[in-house]
Formats: sequence, structure tokens, C-alpha cells
Amino acid sequence: MLQPSRQQILRLYKHLIRYGNHLKLTDKNYFLGRVRHEFRDNRSLTNPVDVEFSFKRGETLLKKGRIL
Repeated sequence: MLQPSRQQILRLYKHLIRYGNHLKLTDKNYFLGRVRHEFRDNRSLTNPVDVEFSFKRGETLLKKGRIL
């Protein structure tokens, strides 16, 4: 299992923010606040398994277009 790099995590954050700005049927402010909150809370993660899980969760959200 390979831990995502800082650059990959920042790219995911940027893509999630862009995705949130294009939402039509969901409260944009709630979605964007939730994304920022999750990234802020997970900033202190050190366990590679936890980092990988959170990264995969964000990628899944982008691919499927819904929150897990």
C-alpha cells in the first residue's frame, strides 16, 4: 500500500472544491464547508492506513458523485 504524496492530496482537495462549485441540487456552502472540515481534521493523520483510507474516500466521492 503506497501512501499518497502531498501533491496528490492537494490535487484531490482542489478537484473536490471545483466539483463543489459546480453542484446544482446540493447546498454548495455545506458541501464546501464539509470538504474543508474533513481536510482540516485529517491534516494531523500520521498512520499510513488512515491517510490512504481518507484519500480513497475523497477519490470515490469524485468518481461516484456522492458522499459515502
